[in-house]
Amino acid sequence: MRRWITRTLPVLVMGAVLSILAPQAAFAAKPVAPTTPTAVGIDVSWPQCGAALPTSAGFAIIGVNGGVANTWNPCLVDQLAWAKRVTPASSANAVGLYVNTANAAAQASWWPSSNTTKNGTAVVGNPYGSCTRAADYGPACTFVYGYSLAVEDVAQVRSLGIAAEAYRWWLDVETGNTWQSSRQANTAALEGMAVYLGTQVGASVGVYSTGAQWSTIAGTTPSTSALYALPSWLAGSSSEKDARARCGTAAPLTAGGRVAITQFVVRQLDYDIAC
Repeated sequence: MRRWITRTLPVLVMGAVLSILAPQAAFAAKPVAPTTPTAVGIDVSWPQCGAALPTSAGFAIIGVNGGVANTWNPCLVDQLAWAKRVTPASSANAVGLYVNTANAAAQASWWPSSNTTKNGTAVVGNPYGSCTRAADYGPACTFVYGYSLAVEDVAQVRSLGIAAEAYRWWLDVETGNTWQSSRQANTAALEGMAVYLGTQVGASVGVYSTGAQWSTIAGTTPSTSALYALPSWLAGSSSEKDARARCGTAAPLTAGGRVAITQFVVRQLDYDIAC
């Protein structure tokens, strides 16, 4: 999280152009009016393994991965237990999870050749039809790739005894991971993750990025996309004051969503404002 916010953007991997837009999924939250920012939260993951963490927080969001998609945070269980201790027990949304995202295409260690994930799960609700051949980096197979990433993330969480459906899952969208040059293809991978988490797991879903990185990776999100109405968690604020101000002034990552959280950094820790 925010590991690549200030770095020079890498050259994206060439990919096929997406020609079909995905329909909006039923789990996408209806936009609501911004509220006055209140609680200060924190997000942590593998870089904070063994670090001294705050003894109280308004909310906490824990990284599932170890820096890239489908590597694992070795401290997830301990950090989740910490989050539950230091956040208000009365808040239903006090603790969340976030996962890395990618569209690795030809650089992937596994790529689909059918509407079946890496572990053999049949893909439900592919809006682009069927993935039918290997090395096809078009929308149908790219959607399956994203869907499969989310399947593996959830399987990892459940293997640790964590109820995946009990948390909001944030999709961490950063240029530090591998993407195709086609924004529409990248959108399909993100949609695959969101659709699996929302429709098959029953979890709430949101998206994390900066406006610039989202534009580079996904571009303008169409109203027919499963991502369109998801809440935004915005990185890049320069201070707590700036983060609070951006709750009311910054645009969400997708036009149908709203800014739900803004992030700022103090002494190498990521803090968050609930908008």
